[in-house]
Amino acid sequence: MNRWLGLARSLAIYHNPVTIRAWRRFYAGILGPGDLAIDVGAHVGTRSRAMRRAGARVVAVEPQSLFAWYLRRTLPRDVTLVECALGGSASEARMAVSSRHPTVSSLQTAFVDGAASAPGFGHVRWDRAETVRMVTLDDLIARHGLPAYVKIDVEGYEIEVLSGLSRPVPMVSVEYLPGFADFTERVVARLEEIGPYRFNVVVGEGARFLWSDWRDGRALRDWLASLPADASSGDLFARLE
Repeated sequence: MNRWLGLARSLAIYHNPVTIRAWRRFYAGILGPGDLAIDVGAHVGTRSRAMRRAGARVVAVEPQSLFAWYLRRTLPRDVTLVECALGGSASEARMAVSSRHPTVSSLQTAFVDGAASAPGFGHVRWDRAETVRMVTLDDLIARHGLPAYVKIDVEGYEIEVLSGLSRPVPMVSVEYLPGFADFTERVVARLEEIGPYRFNVVVGEGARFLWSDWRDGRALRDWLASLPADASSGDLFARLE
């Protein structure tokens, strides 16, 4: 029963016409018609649907059985669903699952262990586990083509996803969590290793860039360091120069 309540909660929070319209307008500004976009951690498919409505070709990646079940039944036929996780190698992994809050299910042990003391996560309990198949982002690109954009929202596992990417893609976004600043720092450093990226930010579900210009890693780090641990999470965008 908790699983279905968790799905209903996720749909109520994230899957609504207003949110999808806002993200469609946003993605129409950064994606061209026919561009390939990969949605890593598709959850209930809000971003995948918005990217598709903006004209992109979409590959939605979701390992969690509950969300994959929902996406199989509701995604448009021209969205490709890949039911696996992404990481540093082709393997299997154990995902900690929260039945009541499934959007924060994670493969990152340090995230789950540290969440009890992090702002906003004290009420979350990871009460079961799933074994999931894992491939690399390089594997996915070899199969589907080089994307114009990769969105990654995997609850602290972003650095592992990026460890499976060996070449730059034009644009990447990752979730940042102010309560886990060390995770974000590792992600920024990894992106700088992959290519000459500049950065911008979307706070929360605002679907708009915070800055009118794209900034270097130093400016991004200064902004991140200014955030209190209980600040809103959001998406950190990296664009190739």
